[in-house]
Formats: sequence, C-alpha cells, structure tokens
Amino acid sequence: MSTSPRPRRVALAGLIGTTIEWYDFFIYGTAAALVFAPQFFPQVSPVAGTLAALSTFAIGFVARPVGGALMGHFGDRLGRRRMLVASLLVMGVGTLLIGLLPTYAAIGVAAPVLLVLLRFVQGVGVGGEWGGATLLALEHAPPSKRTLYSSLPQVGLPLGVVLASLVFLVVRLGLDEAAFAAWGWRVPFLLSAVLVVFGLVLRLRLDESPEFERVRAEAEVRRAPLADVLRAPRVLVPAAGLNVLVSGLANILLVFTLSYVAARQLVGAPTMLAITVVTALVWAGVIPLAAVWAARRGRRPVMLAGVVALTLWAFPYFWLIDTGSVLATLVACVVAGAGFAVASGPYGAYLAEAFPTAVRYSGSSVAYALGSVVGGALAPIVATVLFAATGTGTAISAYVVVLGLVSLLATLALRSPHPAPVPADAPLERKPA
Repeated sequence: MSTSPRPRRVALAGLIGTTIEWYDFFIYGTAAALVFAPQFFPQVSPVAGTLAALSTFAIGFVARPVGGALMGHFGDRLGRRRMLVASLLVMGVGTLLIGLLPTYAAIGVAAPVLLVLLRFVQGVGVGGEWGGATLLALEHAPPSKRTLYSSLPQVGLPLGVVLASLVFLVVRLGLDEAAFAAWGWRVPFLLSAVLVVFGLVLRLRLDESPEFERVRAEAEVRRAPLADVLRAPRVLVPAAGLNVLVSGLANILLVFTLSYVAARQLVGAPTMLAITVVTALVWAGVIPLAAVWAARRGRRPVMLAGVVALTLWAFPYFWLIDTGSVLATLVACVVAGAGFAVASGPYGAYLAEAFPTAVRYSGSSVAYALGSVVGGALAPIVATVLFAATGTGTAISAYVVVLGLVSLLATLALRSPHPAPVPADAPLERKPA
C-alpha cells in the first residue's frame, strides 16, 4: 500500500477550505443574533426583528439544496476539485458583499432584500462545499483511513465557528457598543476576502479524486446524476435524516442561545462568545477521535451513540443555561459539542458511501443539505417562537427530542454499501457499518 503523503495533504486542504467556508457562513449567524435586527429591520418590534434576522439566516440553509444539486451535478460529471474552487469563490463573493452592504437607514427596503439575496448566495456556496471536500478526502484516502480522513472536513465546521466567534469577540471587545453597531460588525465579513484567497491557492493545487478518474476512464459518468439519486428515495430520505438533530441543536447553540441568554439577562454576549469558542474547540478535537473509534467499532454504532446522547441532553442543556451560571452554561454547551462530534465523526464516510461513486457528489450533497434545512434552518426560528410563547427553554428541549428521534430512525434505516474498490494488498475497515 502506498505511503504517499498526498491523501493527508488533500484531507488537510479540505479541512482548511471548509474552515474558511464555515467561518463565512457562521459570521452571518452571529451578526444575525447580535446586530442585524436593528440594522436591517428597524421598523418592527424587537421580537419581530429578531425573527426576521434569523429568517435571513435560514435562507442560507434553504439555498443549500440548490447548491448541492447544482454543484453535485457538475461534480459528478466534471470532477470534485473544480466544484470546490467554485464553491469557495461563490461563498467568498457573497460574504464580502454583505460586509459592504448599506443598512436600512441608508437605502431603505432594498437593504433587507439584498441581504436575503446575498445570504442565498452563501447558501449555494456551502451547499456544494461539504460534499466536495468530504469526497475528495474520502476518495484519496487509503481504505483503512477513509473514516478518519473524511472526518477532517467535518472539523472545519467547529473551527469555522471558533474563527468567527474569536473575530467577533475581538471586534466587540475592542469597540464600544455604538461603534460596533455602526460599522464594527462589518470587519469579520471584510476579513473573509483574505481567507478566501488563501483557500483558493490551496485548492488549485489539489489533484482530482482517483475514484472519479476511474469512473471517467471507464465511461461511467452519468448524464443526470441527481435524477438517479431522486429515483432512490429509500436511500435519499434516511440519508437526509441523519443530519437533522446535529444541525438543529448546533444552530440552536450557535445562533439562538446568543439571543436567549441576552433576552433573559443570563450571560453577557462576550462571555457567551467565549463559551462558544471553548465548545467548538472541544467539538473539533473529538471529531477525529470519534472517527478512529468508528473505524474500530463500526460507523453506525458510534453515530447512534452520539444521537442518543444529544437527545438525552436536550433538557439538561436548557436547565443548566437557565441557572445563569457561567460554569453551568459552559458545561451545557461543551457536552453538546462533544455529542455533535461523536455523531458527526463517522458521518461523512457513512453518508458518502451510501451512494455509488458516479452519483456520490449529488447524493451526499443533497442529502446533507436537506437535513440541514429540516434541522438547522428551522431550529433558531422555531426556538425563538417557542421561547416567545412560553418564556422558557422547556418547549425548545422537547422540539430537540423530536429532531433526535428523526435522526435516530434515519441512522437505523440507512445502509452504506459502496466502499472503495479494494486493492489486493490493502486492508479494509471491515467492522460493521
């Protein structure tokens, strides 16, 4: 078996690229929770403004299936690497333009309209990003390392959160409240341009996936890969359900909890951002450990352990936050972050190998995006509505339990029967999926 460092370089480049993409995606969520309501929706009540701002956040998730379908189609026909470059460009341009966008006070109703449009552009970019980065890492990896290498793009999500939170924290602490609201919130968006250029340099140096090259060499490229995926709902539906819980609870933690603790005057915004950074670091550190565990014990058992743990944690999460204690809030968030990691460590390999190589980009991207819509897009909005109606986190916890049951059933239902072709001298992970 080859000892070439190329698979490791590809996985590392995927990690760096996804970190940049998720930084772009989550600085929007932080800004939506902290400043977008008065800047772009000042004509409505505070609650309605927060809902409107979080609704624009959700638009990015709604756009993900569009990006997944579009880039998945061309990724299965033209190659993974080209679409990774395209996704980073689309995301980078959308993020930079948000940083330059005039507010409602300057251009009136055109401001929120353009904000929604640019958020949609961000969603299209990230919709094609995850699948391409995961597949390039997976399909370059030696058979015994597929679970581990394909987990590294998953690490990019919490690292993107860390980067976004740290930048917002530094800017927020360095400015008074008026300056931050007036122009300081734009700084994280404008800094994205530098990160995107760095990511593009890395991605332009990558080789195409050897498994895609084999498909092309053997003339197995599909004319309409998405149509083939849609004709197999027994695979697509549970594949989409895998991500519902992690996406939903993660966005409650990363977006809604910021406004929740502020509304109840529990923990200050800078402290909550710091807690988010610690949580995301734990999340990032546990993902590869979960992947190694899954390579030894099986992907499905590890994913099930994460889903069950997160579902059981739904009520303690808000009970601890409601105490107003910084330590209790940190525990609530860190345990949730560890649960995300366990559930998502083997997720990339398990989801991707549910689809044949010729339609893998389309299938995994669309499934991932649909799960994010059902989970992540709606969760902050539903949580805000439930909190406005009840004034507590109890109803939100019940909602998270429902998401957990969806992901539990999906994980039990999905099979992952399309591993890599096996060279004669290469040991495979043969643990049960």
